[in-house]
Amino acid sequence: MKTLIRAAAAALAVFAAVPAAADDLLDQYVAYIGGHDLYNSKGVRLWEPYQILRQDRANFHRFGRRDPMDQGDRFFADMNNRAAMERMLMQGNMPAPAANAIVNGGATVVVKVWGWGNQGRYVTVDVYR
Repeated sequence: MKTLIRAAAAALAVFAAVPAAADDLLDQYVAYIGGHDLYNSKGVRLWEPYQILRQDRANFHRFGRRDPMDQGDRFFADMNNRAAMERMLMQGNMPAPAANAIVNGGATVVVKVWGWGNQGRYVTVDVYR
């Protein structure tokens, strides 16, 4: 019996030592946060970075309002994925200065979508002025 318990403990230790699979880069794009990205389709000013990034993608994919630097992406062409952007940003990484630059507009962003298969888990955002 003790041998069986030791063998089970050793097997669990081996599996515990194996790292979880890393997320894959599913998609990425570059976008310029212009003045029209700061307002929703009803003309209301947006004050959260996730709202503005989502509006940027809606402007690109749904409304055809594109800034010269805006690149396309496959992931946020899907309306449901745009709706999930808030959750994905909260699980990703965005320093406060980056968030402020997005809210103020006039910034260029590089957005990366991470996950596996076609399921996005989180988004990282790099901001350049």
